[in-house]
Amino acid sequence: MIQPAITGSGVFTPEQVITNDELVVAFNAYADRINADNAEAIAAGKMDPVPHSSADFILSASGIEQRFVMDKDGVLDPDRMFPSLAPRDDDSPSIMAEMAVDAITKALAQAGRDPSEVDLVICAASNHERAYPAIAVEIQKLIGAGGFAFDMNVACSSATFGIQAAADMVRSGSVTCAIVVNPEICSAHLEWRDRDCHFIFGDVATAVVIEPEAQANGAHFTIHGTRCATEFSNNIRNNNGFLRRTHDQMEDRRDMQFMQNGRKVFKEVLPMVSAHILGHLDDAGWEADSLKRLWLHQANKTMNDFIGRKVLGRTPEPGEQPNILQDYANTSSAGSIIAFSKYSDDMQAGDRGVICSFGAGYSVGSVLVERA
Repeated sequence: MIQPAITGSGVFTPEQVITNDELVVAFNAYADRINADNAEAIAAGKMDPVPHSSADFILSASGIEQRFVMDKDGVLDPDRMFPSLAPRDDDSPSIMAEMAVDAITKALAQAGRDPSEVDLVICAASNHERAYPAIAVEIQKLIGAGGFAFDMNVACSSATFGIQAAADMVRSGSVTCAIVVNPEICSAHLEWRDRDCHFIFGDVATAVVIEPEAQANGAHFTIHGTRCATEFSNNIRNNNGFLRRTHDQMEDRRDMQFMQNGRKVFKEVLPMVSAHILGHLDDAGWEADSLKRLWLHQANKTMNDFIGRKVLGRTPEPGEQPNILQDYANTSSAGSIIAFSKYSDDMQAGDRGVICSFGAGYSVGSVLVERA
């Protein structure tokens, strides 16, 4: 059996940033307009006013301080409140593919691989901008890879599910160099007009290179095990897909964008994820105390702190469970890979860690890795 390893990782970060303060100004201007337009209905008790948001509320609820986005102006326009991304003609690279190529280029450079050596591309993301042809096949062509490619969607767990699929194919010998890329343009499916969630998401793309450990060019992470699980739930849902093109399509269609029942998600997902990680560790013969790092899905600081305490049996020490939420916000499947890419260089040979993601589905995926 061939031993798979992660030999490179990369992160594409958009140039545009929206701070909490900027977001609150736009949201509150929108709320004021809606409340003024519906003053009579609100006074008559037929409609609830849209409450104001605040930077303190956002930070307390999530731990988020800012987010990177592909289009700032559209999101911060109180009369629009969603990205303004021009449709591209069929002969131009798609937005997701363009983001993906940047992250892949960085991951391949770290792995010391040429794109021509890649024989598998998995585009694993929570939303895809078209049904077909697959974004992964477009990416394969743009980078000059061989082999085959396909898309995968398991919401916020897409990256870890993609890693399991790629690692299994490397183990079997059916591929020799795989890319798992996660272009997450979350701003396109967030409801920026809902106070309870308008601050949650940001845009980013991440990529990892997975190949046989025996052909690694340098320091890498041995993949000792992968595990995935799903359980159907409607508590996190998105009915729309990638983007709404016009303002008219947005009106009165709250059900078409990201929605979640946060209280139920907290209550049901946290025990599921903690038990999943602990079970995976136990079956692999790993002790929680042997872990140097937890790279968790970046959805909410409180959730990550809870999982860290449950898995380690204590409050994680600084650096043991790195958060990138404050800078990137929730980036769906890419979050745990951002944390891994940015907080793994200090790992020494023999140091162990767990990459874990969780989200809609419900879904949870974990990857046990060791620095080599």
